Amino acid sequence: MLRARLISRDRPDDLSLALRRLNLPARACQHLSRELGHAHVLITGGRPSYEDELVPGHGTREREQFPAWVSGKSLGREGDSFLSGSRKQFERLITLARKSPRTDALARVLESVLNIQPPRILELGGRSFEWGTRTYVMGVVNVTPDSFSDGGRYLDVDAAVEHGVALAEAGADLLDVGGESTRPGSLPVPADEELERVLHVVEGLRARTSVPLSVDTMKASVAAESLKAGAHLINDVTGFHFDAELPRVVAAAGAACCLMHTQGMPRTMQQTPHYQDVVGEVMDYLEEGMLQATDAGIPRERILLDPGIGFGKTLEHNLFLLRRLEELRGLGQPLLVGTSRKSFLGKLAGGRGPTERLAATLGSVAAMAVMGGADVVRVHDVTEVRDALAVADAIRRARGGGDLYGG
Repeated sequence: MLRARLISRDRPDDLSLALRRLNLPARACQHLSRELGHAHVLITGGRPSYEDELVPGHGTREREQFPAWVSGKSLGREGDSFLSGSRKQFERLITLARKSPRTDALARVLESVLNIQPPRILELGGRSFEWGTRTYVMGVVNVTPDSFSDGGRYLDVDAAVEHGVALAEAGADLLDVGGESTRPGSLPVPADEELERVLHVVEGLRARTSVPLSVDTMKASVAAESLKAGAHLINDVTGFHFDAELPRVVAAAGAACCLMHTQGMPRTMQQTPHYQDVVGEVMDYLEEGMLQATDAGIPRERILLDPGIGFGKTLEHNLFLLRRLEELRGLGQPLLVGTSRKSFLGKLAGGRGPTERLAATLGSVAAMAVMGGADVVRVHDVTEVRDALAVADAIRRARGGGDLYGG
């Protein structure tokens, strides 16, 4: 499958600030933005070279009109390539590639990854989620006896509802109710038992708060009853790879979904996880789930994606995925990421237990916000995370450079 992955790109906002600092005419700024705005893109699953088919001639002048192209060695798979150039050079290549059916796929993937716009606004439970404006917060309401961070603490319905209401009052934009632990090594829970845990909590929260509700389940029967009770989103840790009926249930209810990546099921997923290319394989898996969703009739604007930090991944896999979240934006969907209190943070912080990982959690969510990687963070400590995100989001969007920058 041909795919373009954005490795790095000059931040357009920072470039526009620098050009404003020069006090150049608007037309000059537009011209320079095209000439100077560089991007570096990895092409996977396609031809190793485009020169013979696309570039008119092989002289230096002809080649300089297009991005530089470096072809890798295939190692028994379809060839990988690396492109580097200005916005203008990429635009020329896209225009040329569109002219032939043999290269049209290259044009489409480049256009997708280089012209990344915020995904369409999600309307959920009477609220609007305008992606790209800030990082939203999903509060965790576990109603399980064995969750890794707070197992058994909110197993009672009244306690769980009170906890969810408190998270909403603290500023949670969504609440995620889960009745089956998916911590490493956990065993599956029968559907009727899971439903007994979550249904009354969803009903109780629906009666007491207007915050949109998510239910964390991989089972169609649990999702169907939860959606009837007032849930708005189904958060499937298997990314629609477990229950073939689940996409149809979500579509029939007009609900939204979050599709997460996992390698294996919770009971075995941390037994020697291995990848050839963790980012590429996560993208393949999520794209398969998206196809299941759209085939069932779920609109793309109602699909969120989650790379599945801690689900079938080593410490290094987790860190690499967080560092390279921007590559996942090539799939064109909002990203939900959950790092809160997870074991890899405990390892990085010197072996701290789940309830001692607040500072590490704040570090992870602030880093994701500053890098622009996550649209939603799923967390246990809403108040503290909202404070951290207020600072991180403000830094990322800072424009007040002084009078020479126009403000």
